[in-house]
Amino acid sequence: MNPYRIPEIAKQYTEYDMIQAHTDLPGFPEFRTRLLFAFLGRNDAAGTGELYALATSLVQLGLDTHELVDVNNDSKEKKSARSRQLKVLAGDYFSSRFYHLLAQAGQIEMVKKLSSAICEVNRLKMNLYTLMKQLKVSAEEYVQHSVDIRTQLFLFFSELMEDVHRQMWPELLTGFARCEVLFEEIFRAESTADFRGSWGFWHIMQTGSKEERKQLSAAEPDSVKIRSLLHKYNVSSQLYQMLDHQVKQLFAKVQQLDSDKLISELFHIGEPFLRYLSKPKALEEI
Repeated sequence: MNPYRIPEIAKQYTEYDMIQAHTDLPGFPEFRTRLLFAFLGRNDAAGTGELYALATSLVQLGLDTHELVDVNNDSKEKKSARSRQLKVLAGDYFSSRFYHLLAQAGQIEMVKKLSSAICEVNRLKMNLYTLMKQLKVSAEEYVQHSVDIRTQLFLFFSELMEDVHRQMWPELLTGFARCEVLFEEIFRAESTADFRGSWGFWHIMQTGSKEERKQLSAAEPDSVKIRSLLHKYNVSSQLYQMLDHQVKQLFAKVQQLDSDKLISELFHIGEPFLRYLSKPKALEEI
């Protein structure tokens, strides 16, 4: 199996001086990319697993970059306007690279499949945004929609896997994506600036009083009141417990794989979750 080097290869497309100087990019989709490479690269002398993982990661990065664009665009300040423009252009550029990479390798059918998956991702996003705007999302539905959106580009690759892994791929991919979502939500719960639209927001909207829901829906919520609600409803500790439960379920499934090498690689991929949960006072700290 070839060594995993997708993030390093991707840097030739992502590390441009103008982008780095004037705007921020989302994080590289490390968990899902590494997971895909681990499955596709097991018997991959031709290097197509690396190509597919690279192309898919760039598509995901492009979609994630566009997510950072402020749709309100009220700011007339030159720096903000430039940052917004570069996010749009960078997202378009990352997405375009997958066409070039796959077409150059003669992988026209894969271009069609990834293009179809992109359309489905956008459809799922629009469905979620509509529900969120109407305040019709529960906390669990928010997590499930987020997982569906994150996994869509990667799901169809099960067609290229060995029979023994084809059936397990969707479940393991979904399990890792759910861990990823919960892991990020724990850190979102620590910042009132990132609170709106988070798991904690939907949880309190679902279980809080009418007055508390009104506080959350305010155009400019009071950060002190938000922090008080986060504490009252034990948002961080609930997320921690959900992550702990999900990680245990996931790695119980991982251990059913038939390859010790693949099991070891998947545990390595999930190490950030395991390391966080093993912190001596992780629950008390949140």
